[in-house]
Amino acid sequence: MAAADTITLPCRPEPMSLSVSQTAVIVIDMQNAYASPGGYLDLAGFDIAGARKVIDNTVGVLEVARNAGMTVIYFQNGWDADYVEAGGPGSPNFHKSNALKTMRKRPELQGTLLSKGGWDYELVDELKPQPGDIVLPKTRYSGFFNSQLDSVLRSRGIRNLVFVGIATNVCVESTLRDGFFLEYFGIVLEDATHQAGPDFVQKAAIFNIETFFGWVSSVADFKGAFGQIAPKESVSTD
Repeated sequence: MAAADTITLPCRPEPMSLSVSQTAVIVIDMQNAYASPGGYLDLAGFDIAGARKVIDNTVGVLEVARNAGMTVIYFQNGWDADYVEAGGPGSPNFHKSNALKTMRKRPELQGTLLSKGGWDYELVDELKPQPGDIVLPKTRYSGFFNSQLDSVLRSRGIRNLVFVGIATNVCVESTLRDGFFLEYFGIVLEDATHQAGPDFVQKAAIFNIETFFGWVSSVADFKGAFGQIAPKESVSTD
């Protein structure tokens, strides 16, 4: 990779030098379940007011990333229609998943929350994948658990992961943490993420990431850094 393709991204606690070819934007769970009224988080009683900002900011991030030629990877969290993938009573996920607990409390919702093929599982309309983007399913908080993520990244020589999505304190942080232990450099764009819980939860998650597991940047800094790369021109076949 030529030096011109290495960009310095302002981050906390220090700037990061990132090669475009070695960097991917990871879009965590931008599904109706987490970001739309009537989705799982809304029905479970979480405040999703901040999701609108995350959607809008992520649209801008992805436009810049694609123009720069950066890999974009989406995750969709959920399970098969019978929830076998969610685990039974012998799985901690059965007891801790708020989606599963909500359906047990409200039997009329059974089969509707985070079920593959359903509206709740689908990515929000504003963030539909584009040609060349990669979409991976996941069945637990971390995108590395029982998924193809590690092999997809390693086969492309990707070492740096820029995170956007929901929820900062659960699926975003879990995936970044697992990436840390697999020698990936994780960077969160804090204003393109949203927490599950009160406002202090976001601050705690960002503190934990910045101090122990990764780096923190912003949408404006990402766009300012990678937006300077001219879009790749199509090769004429005439």
